[in-house]
Amino acid sequence: MKKNNYKGFSSLAIHAGHEKDPMYAHLTPIYASSTYVYDEAEQGSRRFSGQEKGYIYSRWGNPTMSEAEEKIAAMETFQLEKDGKPLEAKAILHASGMAAISSLLLATLKKGDKILTHYSLYSGTQDYMKSLLEPLELDSIIVDLRNLALAEKHLKEDASIKLIYLETPANPTLQCVDLQALAGLAKKYGKITACDNTFATPYLQQPFKHGIDFVVHSTTKFLNGHGTAIGGVLVGTDLDFMNTRATKTHRLLGGNSNAFEAFLLINGMRTLELRMQRHCENAMRVAHFLSNHSSIEKVNYNGLPSHPDYAVSQKQMTHPGAMMSFELKGGFDAGVKFMNKLQMCTRTVSLGTCDTLLSHPASMSHSNIPKENRLEYGITDGLIRLSVGIENGDDILNDFEQALS
Repeated sequence: MKKNNYKGFSSLAIHAGHEKDPMYAHLTPIYASSTYVYDEAEQGSRRFSGQEKGYIYSRWGNPTMSEAEEKIAAMETFQLEKDGKPLEAKAILHASGMAAISSLLLATLKKGDKILTHYSLYSGTQDYMKSLLEPLELDSIIVDLRNLALAEKHLKEDASIKLIYLETPANPTLQCVDLQALAGLAKKYGKITACDNTFATPYLQQPFKHGIDFVVHSTTKFLNGHGTAIGGVLVGTDLDFMNTRATKTHRLLGGNSNAFEAFLLINGMRTLELRMQRHCENAMRVAHFLSNHSSIEKVNYNGLPSHPDYAVSQKQMTHPGAMMSFELKGGFDAGVKFMNKLQMCTRTVSLGTCDTLLSHPASMSHSNIPKENRLEYGITDGLIRLSVGIENGDDILNDFEQALS
């Protein structure tokens, strides 16, 4: 079968990026080598000059990492075309999602450029823009990008905006922005776009399909799926940019992945479709349970028609996904009490693992954000963020029932 010419996503997730191992290993080994040797000095010269493909140093690339990169690029472009040909993309694996975001922002922006983005981003991303980019005179403008007229107003009035940075569904309120509409506005005004696709995964949403230029993931989450390794990836369809500016930025920052964590990521991605189907099935059940419970004030889940971004989610996602958040009527104290009463589900930050994970943003991930900003972003004192796992659905609901009683 022609490389990556698969009819099904699961076949792609298992086989894409895999090359026959020289020692005939079934699965790609962990290439635990910091550097690589040459048959003669001239070969080293050819590799450094780019005349010959080959590995030089594992900060620059590694066979295990390469398979993970090619698999992710294949998933993000699965069945997509450009000018009648299969869409191509390049992925660069990083040590974390934040490392991938760093490469993206530093490779695309220069002093004086601005980022147009929206509230309810992952707190680390927002803190990075505020704490590290602003001192470099790389400012961010935070508006509600669901208001397309407002987005266009900023693009029209501020020529220094270079990048529109999106996260949809967003963390932790599950706000969704219209990727196709915002990509269209960006092209109209000569801007570039990037989307954090961590919550959705390429199985549920493909930003490139809607005209987005760059995609980032925390591969720690659903792509790995087992909570065993930290990682991130930057994916782009401008191959020249990805092979030059993006690659150079990544190598100089030093936020590279490693063979062991790439190996764990590859193994996780092989079951992505099966896992996501169960995640999504359970999540829909949990969302309906919570929305009908007397102790719950509000449920933020894109699969419920009551969510303000339900229509956008339906348009650009194949399923609303496994992430949601909900507000308890008793506020901060009720949130803490509920968390402490959980017996099977796991109290922790992060998301996307096989077990159901819950966190209390006001006292955990978003505790460093001023309360007035948190409330403006919809992150209330009683808000609980939930990553629904793949356990038996009845067991998840029973644990919630006893914790809410």
